[in-house]
Amino acid sequence: MYFKKPKTKTSLKACTINHFVLLMLAFLIVSFTACSPKTSGEKLQKILDKGVKKHKLRGVSVAVAFGSDSVWTGTSGISHDTVAMHPDMLFSIGSVTKNFVATLTLKLAEKGVLSLDDQLSDWLPDYPYIDPGITIRQLLNHTSGIFMYWNNDDLWKALIADRNRVWKPEEVLEYIREPHYPPGEGWRYSNTNYLLMAMIIEKATGETLGTNFKKQLWEPHQMQNYYLWLADSIPANQAHVFGDNFVFGAAEQDLTFKPRASHESIGFGSSGIVTTAADLARWSQTLFEGEVLSKTSMEEMLDFVDFAPVANMKAYGLGVQLFILKVTWGRKAWGHGGGNIGSATYMIYLPKTHTSVVVMVNAFPTNSVDYFARQIIREITR
Repeated sequence: MYFKKPKTKTSLKACTINHFVLLMLAFLIVSFTACSPKTSGEKLQKILDKGVKKHKLRGVSVAVAFGSDSVWTGTSGISHDTVAMHPDMLFSIGSVTKNFVATLTLKLAEKGVLSLDDQLSDWLPDYPYIDPGITIRQLLNHTSGIFMYWNNDDLWKALIADRNRVWKPEEVLEYIREPHYPPGEGWRYSNTNYLLMAMIIEKATGETLGTNFKKQLWEPHQMQNYYLWLADSIPANQAHVFGDNFVFGAAEQDLTFKPRASHESIGFGSSGIVTTAADLARWSQTLFEGEVLSKTSMEEMLDFVDFAPVANMKAYGLGVQLFILKVTWGRKAWGHGGGNIGSATYMIYLPKTHTSVVVMVNAFPTNSVDYFARQIIREITR
């Protein structure tokens, strides 16, 4: 991923030979990145078609990024009615947003705006049940012990009662209860960590989270087709999503354009980004191939906290999870998973082959994302 300049002297003859070898390697690399998506395309498409039938899905959108400039995209099934799923359709990526928040935090740390060792008390006032000595690092790797606000049923009742309400972060924090453990003495996934992190980012920069995403991450790296709920106007070319709208026993309905401000606002910092499979795959490549953060920051991000496997992960860094091998066909891989109203997403990076796989389905909850990830990785790493 990172290369050091050799210090040894080389003869002119050796340079000529080395130059020829490098040219041949470059040719092979270009050939691989250009041909792999084409030669695997038919088989990958069969995986998508089979998976839609197997899991009785409406539709799926997948992108596989080979190297830095070659992305294969494929879809199967429908968005809604008789409208076929299309690679340009947008999905809400849910908790994959945490990867962007962590990257943004590390970028701000590089600029001296804040530090991973800063405490909550350095930036925010005291809140009940939240230890002011918790560090930014502990927020990002979920070792703070803070209660997950979504686990309070009273919050869900309030969310459903007024779906047009835009919640302030401070209002969400009123639903926090006792912590699970003292800071740094355990691991437990909590969206509250990233809500607090987003609050710190806005406090430290004097700008909104959406503005920071654009100025610090998306614009410098030419990332297009990225939107943030409540901050941007989301285009209509969304993959339609379905569900019971959080009402137990209610009939399934198309929720794509139903009111959702309350849901999106309580997810501040922990979800909210909307994009396409191809654009998310490009982000994965850009980030994990070392083009966004410094080497030191990447090492911080990939400093994983190990724990007994939970769902699809067995360790967690700063906004990045280490996937269990069952999901990735035995290959070491990291990235993030996410779910939102009627959709589920995987962003997976394979360091050995420098390849990214993104899977998006318009269904939630579902284990189909595991199936697609496993079968696609199996195919591309044969």
